[in-house]
Amino acid sequence: MENPISRRELLKSGTAAGLGAVMAGSLLSGCAQARRAPGSAVMLDHSTPPKDVIRVGFVGIGNMGSGHIRNLSRIEGCQVAAVCDVRPERTEWATRVLTEAGHPAPRAYTRGPRDFERMCEQEDLDLVYSAAPWQWHAPIALTAMRNDKHAATELNLAMTMEHCWELIETSEATRRHCMMMENCNYDYTEMVVLKMIQAGLFGTLVHGECGYLHDLRGLKFSPTYYHDMWRMQYSLDWDANLYPQHGIGPMAWCMNIHRGDAFDYMVSFSSKSQGLVEYAQEHHPDSKWADKDFALGDVNTCLIRTKMGRTIICKHDTNLPRPYSRDFLVQGTKGLVRKYPAQQVHIEGRSPSHRWEELEPYFEQYEHPIWTKLKDDAAGAGHGGMDFIEDYRLIQALRKGIQPDFNVYDSVLWNSIIPLSRKSVAQNGQPVKFPDFTRGAWKAKRPLGVDNLY
Repeated sequence: MENPISRRELLKSGTAAGLGAVMAGSLLSGCAQARRAPGSAVMLDHSTPPKDVIRVGFVGIGNMGSGHIRNLSRIEGCQVAAVCDVRPERTEWATRVLTEAGHPAPRAYTRGPRDFERMCEQEDLDLVYSAAPWQWHAPIALTAMRNDKHAATELNLAMTMEHCWELIETSEATRRHCMMMENCNYDYTEMVVLKMIQAGLFGTLVHGECGYLHDLRGLKFSPTYYHDMWRMQYSLDWDANLYPQHGIGPMAWCMNIHRGDAFDYMVSFSSKSQGLVEYAQEHHPDSKWADKDFALGDVNTCLIRTKMGRTIICKHDTNLPRPYSRDFLVQGTKGLVRKYPAQQVHIEGRSPSHRWEELEPYFEQYEHPIWTKLKDDAAGAGHGGMDFIEDYRLIQALRKGIQPDFNVYDSVLWNSIIPLSRKSVAQNGQPVKFPDFTRGAWKAKRPLGVDNLY
């Protein structure tokens, strides 16, 4: 069944409601926080009955999805029981990978962009995992939870504040986990830095810098890399920080966000949009893109202040030539550490005065136990192994019946930078407040999920 709303109209409106999500009541207004039921944040540290085998339905078998299929095929206690994609050749590929790994053939759902609804209704699944285009992630997660299944999704989890709130409310009402999978939280260096912070090497943290700085011009113009060029549509219609989580996820863990601190407010600015225009004119002069006006500023910068007075710079830069970076830097009263352009650290009283030293000598002492345990299993997996680790941790947490490393409140908070930055940019950089998605629970100091080794 074809959707009567065009993708361009959908993206310009800023809502994915027209993609056929199973809605329970109307979407929330901009004052959504006021309509939430009173009470505690019930999906913090929420437990479920343990299970020997986690049955997964997977939606969207593209670039990231194919990597997750390979990971899940070799994780103990995981069975991909159903696969869903608008392209039958992708579900056929997934079936070959899974059966060659010794798993039963999954049931395939390929009847169109909304066939995930039929999968969620018909299949006996524990988890629905989505790696579809961004505009589908919230509808898929909502449909999964309303059919008594946990929901996990690749970035981005939601594109509007309305969907952010609806995901939280649905998770709380159904008691199903809803999580945005952020592989960079498990990157080796970020986890080393996390252990160094927990050991107190940098004193009291006061500032961080992070982001997603990746030349995507060639990929955005590729007719195949992003199916139907869906990512290009956001560059045409949105001016915002479209992909903050690779930077903000690890930073939130370092700064104990929702574990004694919380994001308070943010301002966001974008540069002019010129990179894609010049790239199109140079490389695709006869295409429809050569005379387009792109909304997405080439560099978007967000400045966040937390409740406890810390500051975070988070940047988005995907339309210009540059080496890859996530600008990862953490600074405290006793020193600072950075990952780009080189992995370096300065610790007062330990490093040479006013000079950087190499971070690598600290790796052995501060290697995170998760990497010590899983580095051999993760070898060869996507993005240096961190993709395997994120999938492994998710499946084992659900098998044990414990809260996965990512909860719905963290997931929605990190994601909310997208619509909030869009609002701030549209208002010429006016400050915008972060809602308290936890209803005050952020004040309690709780351990991170990754502090639990399993």
